Amino acid sequence: MKKQIVKITAVLLILISAAGSGTAQDLHFSQYFNSPLTTNPANTGFIPDGNYRIGINYRNQWASIPVPYKTMSVYGDFQLLRDQLVYGWVGVGGVILRDVAGSGNLTSTKGYATVAYHQLLGESSLLSLGFEAGSANKRVDITKLTFGDQWNGKFFDSQMPTAEPFTQSSVNYFDMNVGMNYAYFPTDNIYVNTGFAVQHVNKPRETFYDGDNIVPRRYIGFLNASIKLSDQVIINPSAYYAQQAKSHETVIGLNAAYNLSGDGVQQAYGGIYYRAGDAAVFMVGYQLSNVKLMFSYDVTTSALSSSNSRRGAYEIGIVYSGLYSNRSFNNAKRSTICPSF
Repeated sequence: MKKQIVKITAVLLILISAAGSGTAQDLHFSQYFNSPLTTNPANTGFIPDGNYRIGINYRNQWASIPVPYKTMSVYGDFQLLRDQLVYGWVGVGGVILRDVAGSGNLTSTKGYATVAYHQLLGESSLLSLGFEAGSANKRVDITKLTFGDQWNGKFFDSQMPTAEPFTQSSVNYFDMNVGMNYAYFPTDNIYVNTGFAVQHVNKPRETFYDGDNIVPRRYIGFLNASIKLSDQVIINPSAYYAQQAKSHETVIGLNAAYNLSGDGVQQAYGGIYYRAGDAAVFMVGYQLSNVKLMFSYDVTTSALSSSNSRRGAYEIGIVYSGLYSNRSFNNAKRSTICPSF
């Protein structure tokens, strides 16, 4: 077992060291591991320690500037056909996101329905394929914006007319995402999961002008592991990479769970992550039975730190997961494929 742990840790370190740096577009959370359906639709119904879950995420970014950015999401997913399919199951779920940014209250509201199929490959691995489709709306309050041609020599006057060619203040479009995951769990103490997703597969049109601005595809890859070191400690290293157009985001780090009660009912979490070229993310958390609460804080490390005093963002993630009351013995393996106390 120790040799396997060393090998897996070495692979993680190699992949992490090869990661790049930069910033990303689109809505995102520092706690990407607590926002599974926005990370990869193949995560739908992929619940290593349960059969269903409900989660809430809230992010408040750059609170030190006049108009902070706020991102919220709520999601839920559960497993189907567990007793009918001997070597697999189906996951279904949904997610709603809302983001408000800038002085013009640029508001994004997105809702997706998501489905995935999970196929066991022997006794120690799992392949998952997922699909997500939904509707997106973006709107902006033009009356709260000012432009270059509204400069009156002393200040920007929002009452002055502007030549900006706005044709609408709200836009709606259909959006699709796809993804796949692979999980490997050779023992009860080791679990590794890697995945790849493509968002905005259909490249929808999104613009407030009379043009053909296309939302570029966003590519997401991640690698997670969960390693049980003892009956008191489980470590969870991970790496995340996203690219959209010419922007990209890389996050590396780990968190550790400490068994407070001896039976795993109460757990404490602590972790640190680094978003390359942007911020260091510190995380603490507490789990009581089926409810997990995580709090993280982004400390800005980029040149923006001189303007926001390193106060990047705080984020809260809440996840509730559980097991079906009629879980059968034959299907117990698929509900507990992740190390647990």
